[in-house]
Amino acid sequence: MLPRKNILRIVLVLVAIGAAGFVALKKLQGPTVEVVRAQAGPFEHSIVVSGRVQAPNRIEIGSVITGRVEKVLVEEGAIVTAGQPLILLETSELKSALDQARTAEASAQARIATVRELSLPQSNDAVVQAEAQVRFAEDEYRRNRDLRDKGFISEARLQDLERLRAVAKSQLESARTQARAQETRGVAAREAVLREQEARAARELAESKLAQTTIRASLPGTVLVRAVEPGDIVSPGKRLLTINSSSETRLTAQIDEKNLPYLKAGQEALASSEAFPERDFKAVLYYISPGVDTTRGSVEARFRVPEPPDYLRADMTVSIDIGVGRKERALTVPSEAVRESGNSQTVQVVRDGTARSVKVEIGIRTGSRSEILSGIAEGDTVVLTRGIDDGARVHALEVRR
Repeated sequence: MLPRKNILRIVLVLVAIGAAGFVALKKLQGPTVEVVRAQAGPFEHSIVVSGRVQAPNRIEIGSVITGRVEKVLVEEGAIVTAGQPLILLETSELKSALDQARTAEASAQARIATVRELSLPQSNDAVVQAEAQVRFAEDEYRRNRDLRDKGFISEARLQDLERLRAVAKSQLESARTQARAQETRGVAAREAVLREQEARAARELAESKLAQTTIRASLPGTVLVRAVEPGDIVSPGKRLLTINSSSETRLTAQIDEKNLPYLKAGQEALASSEAFPERDFKAVLYYISPGVDTTRGSVEARFRVPEPPDYLRADMTVSIDIGVGRKERALTVPSEAVRESGNSQTVQVVRDGTARSVKVEIGIRTGSRSEILSGIAEGDTVVLTRGIDDGARVHALEVRR
């Protein structure tokens, strides 16, 4: 039997040899690095961005005429529909003005009827009578001229008949002028029509002003502020009510300009809120800004929400996942495995226990994975750990990503 002291020494020596061997083995193997396998399979391409719920439009309701408030039909918090009456103004004065305008319009219409049904026939009759007078005067003049030539009447008598003939012709021209004035295109007829048009415009204006005494909601929404009471005098420009519009829910987001090739109106997206991550909802991209924000290198995108969940609030932060494409088979690696160097990309692969940098061509990228078009093959071991020198011996520890 060896003395206890010698046994202890031997054990210590063996432990030291084992530790030295372990350190030597670890040094020989190199550092442990996390690796994954390059995978081939279906690849969904989506763009994930952070956005906000757009605040609804706030509409300030006022009057376009000056008047006294008779009734206010809504309270704060009331839900209103488009076209619903909100405020009534006093109408007595405007009703009187409308009655006067209607009377003036009726008078103008009566004037048109008078020209068409009375003045024009009378003028035509006057023309007929004047024509008869001219024919009579002409006959008298010719008959008496023959008598003068035969010496039965004097020259003075014939001159009197000539003057009567001239007067008859003048009266005929006057009657014809008067008749033309009463015709559809005549001066009197046109003036009567013009007066009727003016009266009709005045009546329509009076009706419009009377209609404006009922102030209505232009859009559906909720009354936020009521700043008017019965008896108040209102005038154009004065805010009476503020309504929070309940139009469709929309989202807005800033998207990196490098994603522009993948975006188009009509694409569907899936959105969710951090407060309710399990309750996602659909959104549809409908607008992409034509300009780029040079300070952020992004473009504004807007989304409609066809069926908004009840928890959405104005300015709430949401995550928006935009589906932009799908490949049935693509070779991909975790995006964290790709190293950027200028305009080139590389990945490190483990071959024969050594880390090697390989130049690759990148295709579609998502938030977590990148498509590899060339450089490595399916099943290659790709290094995730950063800071490993090219050519260094490593110990690969495969993880799932």
